[in-house]
Amino acid sequence: MGALVILLIIVGLLLIMGIAIYNSLVVLRNRCDNAWAQVDVQLRRRYDLIPNLVETVKGYAKHEREVFEKVTEARTKAINAQTVKEQSEAENVLTGALKSLFAVVENYPELKANQNFLLLQEELAGTEGKIAYARQFYNDTVMKFNMKQQVFPSNIIAGMFGFKPKEYFEIGEPEARGPVKVSF
Repeated sequence: MGALVILLIIVGLLLIMGIAIYNSLVVLRNRCDNAWAQVDVQLRRRYDLIPNLVETVKGYAKHEREVFEKVTEARTKAINAQTVKEQSEAENVLTGALKSLFAVVENYPELKANQNFLLLQEELAGTEGKIAYARQFYNDTVMKFNMKQQVFPSNIIAGMFGFKPKEYFEIGEPEARGPVKVSF
């Protein structure tokens, strides 16, 4: 009779431990989803600023059509990205296109002094900082979630219930690792 009680206690403790591990995996998965939503909010804000920025520069640099088209195309691809990997790749292209746009601005001193342009530039710089913070928070959360799935005994529960690792939101191109230059 005593062995049966001990066995029931052990089974009960294992069951409680399994439930706790499962719940912690669900919490981390939801935190990852929430962190990605915060990244998305900041990216959408950036996308909303870009057309205003392009229009302001267009007024001064009408013959730079190719640069404007690249920025617009890159923005569209970034908006339509479906996965974290697609978003990372699209953001790399968009960052490069924005660098080209700001290189064009260097040739127009009167544009650099334009109040509307300066406000847009300041807003974009702030948004870039928020994107970097949101991306870091997302990647930290993904790291915790993925690590939880890999360590024993969580890996058993994660495998039993089909938890899958999340992708990091990374910058792929070495030249894109720096911030977009938005000050003149």
